[in-house]
Amino acid sequence: MKKILILAYGMGSYALFLATFLYAIGFVGNVLVPKSIDSGVAGPFWLSLSINVVLLGLFGVQHSVMARPGFKHWWTKIIPVPIERSTYVLCASLALIVLFWQWRPLPNIVWSVHSDVGRMALWSLCGLGWGLVLVSTFLISHAHLFGVSQVHAYFRRQQLLEPDFQTPSLYRYVRHPMQAGFLIAFWATPLMTGGRLVFALVTTAYILAALQLEERDLIRFFGKRYEAYRERVPMLIPKLTRGRAEKKPMPAAENVE
Repeated sequence: MKKILILAYGMGSYALFLATFLYAIGFVGNVLVPKSIDSGVAGPFWLSLSINVVLLGLFGVQHSVMARPGFKHWWTKIIPVPIERSTYVLCASLALIVLFWQWRPLPNIVWSVHSDVGRMALWSLCGLGWGLVLVSTFLISHAHLFGVSQVHAYFRRQQLLEPDFQTPSLYRYVRHPMQAGFLIAFWATPLMTGGRLVFALVTTAYILAALQLEERDLIRFFGKRYEAYRERVPMLIPKLTRGRAEKKPMPAAENVE
């Protein structure tokens, strides 16, 4: 029974993540969802701004604290190891759901592109960003990243090995293509309102800060191998020219941060 419950918990957490991820695309893009980043009645500016920043901050704290090795070490003394990642994914999804629910619109227009060509180009770029996020997860280990492999291995009574460290495809050009995709998706819009600008600014600051913590952990764990990878491959913006690729496997680690 315990195995079945753990498997159900992990798969349920993953299903909630998928629904939340799809909703996030509509929320940021103001399409196909009942509550988006610019929908609703605008309230007092400073109150709305404060609430939005707090919501983003709560998500950031959850996302970063629960991803740290020290927290995981303590946390797995309380919960079973196989559901540690699923619990992380579940908490991240719940934090986003609260953000979607309580977000306050700031409708002032920062920029607006009226050209059909310009609008199409920006929407295409936004879609490319979201696609980059999703593809990046499959280039490493999508199932492991979102806790599915862990609960499935426990259910099957199999030993789960950590994914091999490599630099597949996009990871040869930037160290964090997933986060690069998020940044593209958040900033590429033909209509930038105050609310979306706040969202983009705060998430950009969070991503840049969180990557510093993540890379510190990666250097501590992989040492000179990751340091060499970091020296050769840029963090978020690919180089126009790239040197000869190194043949031996290198880390392709990526948190849901």
